[in-house]
Amino acid sequence: MEKERDYPIFTKAMKETHTILIPTMLEIHFELMVHIFSIYGYKCEVLHSESRAVINEGLKNVHNDTCYPALLCIGQFMEALKSGRYDVNKVALMLPQTGGGCRASNYIYLLRKALKDTFPQVPVISLNFVGMEKDPENGWKISTSEIVRILYGIGYGDMLQTLYNQCRSYELVKGTSKKVLNVWIKRVKKLLSSNEYVHTKKYYEMMLRDFAKIERSTVPKIRVGIVGEIYVKYSPLGNNHLEDFLISEGCEPVVPSLLEFVLYYLFTKGNELKLYGRKSAALPVYQMFYKMFLAEQKRVVRQMTEHGVFRPPHDFEHLLHSVEQYIGLGVNMGEGWLIPAEMGALAESGTENIICTQPFGCLPNHIIAKGMSRAVKERYPNANIIAIDYDPGATRVNQENRIKLMLANARASGNL
Repeated sequence: MEKERDYPIFTKAMKETHTILIPTMLEIHFELMVHIFSIYGYKCEVLHSESRAVINEGLKNVHNDTCYPALLCIGQFMEALKSGRYDVNKVALMLPQTGGGCRASNYIYLLRKALKDTFPQVPVISLNFVGMEKDPENGWKISTSEIVRILYGIGYGDMLQTLYNQCRSYELVKGTSKKVLNVWIKRVKKLLSSNEYVHTKKYYEMMLRDFAKIERSTVPKIRVGIVGEIYVKYSPLGNNHLEDFLISEGCEPVVPSLLEFVLYYLFTKGNELKLYGRKSAALPVYQMFYKMFLAEQKRVVRQMTEHGVFRPPHDFEHLLHSVEQYIGLGVNMGEGWLIPAEMGALAESGTENIICTQPFGCLPNHIIAKGMSRAVKERYPNANIIAIDYDPGATRVNQENRIKLMLANARASGNL
């Protein structure tokens, strides 16, 4: 006998009445994603609260042995619901899920448990592409056209993030890079509202030209790569505004693209089926999207290389081939082999100072990141890699002091 559902779901009728709240992570990408959802009739809002109440609510509702991203996401939701800013009878909460072995796959159940006693009427939506949450009454349906538009939005977001980071560290007039970024976010939203968004080559070239016009210093700065668990790698809330801190220290943050993680996800889903000899109707779908966005990523790399002003992101196929000297491609728990692949690619391309962001207690990240950093250093002796833990008990001062020590070592050795 099937167990009766004991939690509310997002119904079709709620599409007209409810605001969907999303926890913060990537500012540029999530703004574009919210716009895409609005095209399909959903009203969404990204939460930006970073008050101490977020951590306090997380600690109240999530066991402190659970990883930091879960605590922050659930803390943001609970703070928002208790703040009075929203009608709690007309909101829903959305959490992304990969469906992997990482504890992130359980965030949604932890959130429902937190809501049960205080806000039992609030539904939770799982944003996933692996068939989780199969309730036939679920009113959140994501179409193929929506997936394609989201993935193109990720491509545009990656290009903007890469150009913005490579400009704002060197801009002679403070705020110029942000102005160009804001103009392009508005343009991309218009593109995504039409079928023009597929002409990425044309618009990537225009982006490259506009950012290249920004007046920048030619004095080299220390480049610092940021890798690690996906949430604390990208989220300013999760990593205490690490990118801003590095810029204030006279550095250039180098952040791998989100599309790398998407390609990693699509590749490993298909590779896992092959490794274990399983059959799945989803395999051709994974392969189709993988080929489509691998081609898109190669276009980005090629265009940036030909333009010659900015450094392109890592070629994903190069990551695949180079990481096998460290670890097997079957190691895909959490961010899996992607972390040592990105560390090696950064060191190989001249970004030898690397911060590995780690939520305390994230076992896949600690084993694969800390465990493989020695192997990366053996191949690239000048690699200057440190792991920084992020959790409610880790002080920002201690984190920043450790980063300052790394930067002091980089300056002493001329490691730019």
